[in-house]
Amino acid sequence: MSMTADMIVSEALDLSPQARAFVAEKLIESLDASPGTEISPAWREEIRKRCREVDEGLVQLRGAADVFAKAYAALG
Repeated sequence: MSMTADMIVSEALDLSPQARAFVAEKLIESLDASPGTEISPAWREEIRKRCREVDEGLVQLRGAADVFAKAYAALG
């Protein structure tokens, strides 16, 4: 049976938060990656670690403009 996008979304919303995050990650990866390009297991784990740190408030995010301004200033 072929599922429509609405049916898939409806089914996905019934999943646990962790399962929904996994599905969302896979869908986003499919948009960003070139066909046949795999993210290495080590990099995938690093991404998960960083996302977990952000979610748990363990790190403070900074705007790109501030980061680049500081980097350019350091270069002189």
